[in-house]
Amino acid sequence: MKLEENWLEQVLGNEWKITPAGGATGEAYFATCDGQELFLKRNSSPFLAVLSAEGIVPKLVWTRRMENGDVITAQHRLIGRELKSKDMNGQNVAELMKKIHRSKELLDMLKRLGKQPLTPNSIIEDIQQAVALENLDEPEITEALNLLVKQLPNVQCNEQVVCHCDVNHNNWLITENNQLYLIDWDGAMIADPAIDIGILLYWYIDETDWKEWLKAYGLELNEHLLTRIYWYVLLQALTSLRLYHVKNNEKEKQIWIGHIRMILAKIKGRYE
Repeated sequence: MKLEENWLEQVLGNEWKITPAGGATGEAYFATCDGQELFLKRNSSPFLAVLSAEGIVPKLVWTRRMENGDVITAQHRLIGRELKSKDMNGQNVAELMKKIHRSKELLDMLKRLGKQPLTPNSIIEDIQQAVALENLDEPEITEALNLLVKQLPNVQCNEQVVCHCDVNHNNWLITENNQLYLIDWDGAMIADPAIDIGILLYWYIDETDWKEWLKAYGLELNEHLLTRIYWYVLLQALTSLRLYHVKNNEKEKQIWIGHIRMILAKIKGRYE
């Protein structure tokens, strides 16, 4: 048993079975005992308590501070499943996304935690510096960056909300009672809601169904929103390409170059 699992056993008692839950941080665990199942995490953000209170993540059962300063949170472990790609067109997804983006409580908490709003200008500055530093000189990247810069005046948005920033179908969980949750909030930011909306629509929903999905969300599809959607989708594709470039994963890198070509073609097609 790892050291982390040892001290978790000390917190809960040795009658609990502790197993790693996976994830990027390696600090999440499942605990089971006599039919009880908990999801444990070390040093979760205080943001988790607000997400739980809002019913966006599974209920927070308890929080404990350790002598070394670490904070352990325990949530009910869901009996349910991750959403499949085809489920993302559901009205329940649109409604929960709307609830998240409209939540004043979530926004106030992120502000108290010191999060500064992301703006298109600051994003472009950061990615331009990163591309130069990483010697990414593929023509698709240059074309994508030029287009993103050109579109800057058209993607400004006064609406700043809490964005999850990773609305992959694997992060949506639905229980046996059809209660939907969105988990894994480590990358949450204050930004244009088109960050979440665009990624969700582009990768999961046929464009002919965008208007209907947005109607359930509470928005009308207009030219300004469409421009922002494609802007953030292209930005996300560039970010993914950079990730695999840094990892020296040439296969995935080429896949994302292909995605960038397709997104660029879509954007160009809108103006022809």
